[in-house]
Amino acid sequence: MGRDFEALVAEAGSVSVDGWDFSWLDGRATEERPPWGYQRAMGERLARAGAALDIQTGGGEVLAGVPKLPPLMAATESWPPNLAKATALLHPRGAVVVADEDEPPLPFADAAFDVVTSRHPVTVWWEEIARVLRPGGTYFSQQVGPASAFELVEFFLGEQQDAVRSARHPDRARTAAAAAGLDVLDLRTADLRMEFRDIGAVVYYLRKVIWMVPGFTVEQYRDRLLAMHRLIATEGPFTATVTRFLIEARKAG
Repeated sequence: MGRDFEALVAEAGSVSVDGWDFSWLDGRATEERPPWGYQRAMGERLARAGAALDIQTGGGEVLAGVPKLPPLMAATESWPPNLAKATALLHPRGAVVVADEDEPPLPFADAAFDVVTSRHPVTVWWEEIARVLRPGGTYFSQQVGPASAFELVEFFLGEQQDAVRSARHPDRARTAAAAAGLDVLDLRTADLRMEFRDIGAVVYYLRKVIWMVPGFTVEQYRDRLLAMHRLIATEGPFTATVTRFLIEARKAG
């Protein structure tokens, strides 16, 4: 078991975690998808737009999979490795990728876009979104909900306070959107099953999704990783519940 643990951890620690492609986890971890089909619905809205912005695009993988982009398509990203991946994927599609630190202001003029999208944004600056939307324009986003995958988080960090567990609640998003002058047209939630089949998958996931266990390193959490490895070996896959919500909001006009 010790040798298996070391080999799995070493393998997962050596692979690239650039971009937002999780295909390395195929056969090793699964995550149930929300029922609304975000990328398809996003594509339908972009196909009707004249100008659109995708905020925190990651490596551009989701946007690059949309069949038809609007004549003017921009995307923002803050992490340099993701910027390089997004540029390579999106420039051939005619989209402009802009480096942005994910803090106000967005580097665009007022009323610049018909549609603003974002999948799993780390932060949402509602007033900036409202500012860059044209009157009648819409914001369409799939976001991480409250206490998402906290079985995994609390295995490493211990029990979290109620304020932490309730952060990212969709009701808060509704209130913030309204405060920024946006009318919420649609708000849906989903609780979904996540499953890790080996400890290498856990290491890879925590290296990639860096806000789950901030500052995660194998060295710091070796004891907990070994405990989880033994748990998986004796009881089967480690499971968690991920929460997602879909929100669409329109600027008056």
